[in-house]
Amino acid sequence: MPDENRFHLAIGSRFENIELVHVVLKDRMQQLGIDKDTQHSVELAMREALANAIKHGNQQNPAKQVHVDLMVEGDELVIRVEDEGVGFDPGKVRDPLAPENLLNRNGRGILFMNKFMDHIHYGSKPDGGTVVTLRRRVPGPQTDISSEQTDPEEGTE
Repeated sequence: MPDENRFHLAIGSRFENIELVHVVLKDRMQQLGIDKDTQHSVELAMREALANAIKHGNQQNPAKQVHVDLMVEGDELVIRVEDEGVGFDPGKVRDPLAPENLLNRNGRGILFMNKFMDHIHYGSKPDGGTVVTLRRRVPGPQTDISSEQTDPEEGTE
């Protein structure tokens, strides 16, 4: 895959840095020919993953970094978000749809990521920190038949 279809960013744990990642991600998805609905879903899931890494993983410590990787593997867009925190067990997260949690202001990020992505995997790094891998199937680039080139020798004798 060409390098322009993948990127790695390391950002300080500040919420305003989410916009930087958003701009780069949006640009790359447009270059890949990903439809607007898919772009919107991926952007929302990415924002949630970054916010969680900044707030919960790195405790908003700007000296700690969040690493973001984007790549295409086959027909999937893959985004990896890695923090430098103490780690996280997704099984301990309360269900935001449970009646006792409906009025809580927090706890919906994982729900949104699950809604907008096809697959989410949580892992831990040996030296601490959480790695969240978001996967979303994307259709291949649309081919415009009128722009296809013909073989210059075709039709000649």
